Amino acid sequence: MNEEAKKNIDESWKNEAKKEKEELEKQPEGFVPPEPDFSFFITTLSLQASIALGIIPNPTTNQKEESLTQAKFIVDTLSMLKDKTTGNLNSEEDSLLENILYELRMAYVSKTKGEAK
Repeated sequence: MNEEAKKNIDESWKNEAKKEKEELEKQPEGFVPPEPDFSFFITTLSLQASIALGIIPNPTTNQKEESLTQAKFIVDTLSMLKDKTTGNLNSEEDSLLENILYELRMAYVSKTKGEAK
């Protein structure tokens, strides 16, 4: 990559970071985003899968919505993360991911068998 391209990417990143900082400053006083960690990340994906499975309502609409295609994609993504992180997670993270995958897979199978009837 040439120097000009590197400068453009760097400037683009700086501008984006500045915009994000300005957005955070607009947040209600006292808002502190959570620390990013693996458990938080997979729990967030799990919530998205639960919404797609119609288990919990979409917080935006307060309605239960079902998209089995989206749910399967998220479950497959979590499974890929499990495969790619094998040996790199602590026991708590590994257990959490294993339990999330089990619960979501069972819910998905239940939903797809219910549709086949």
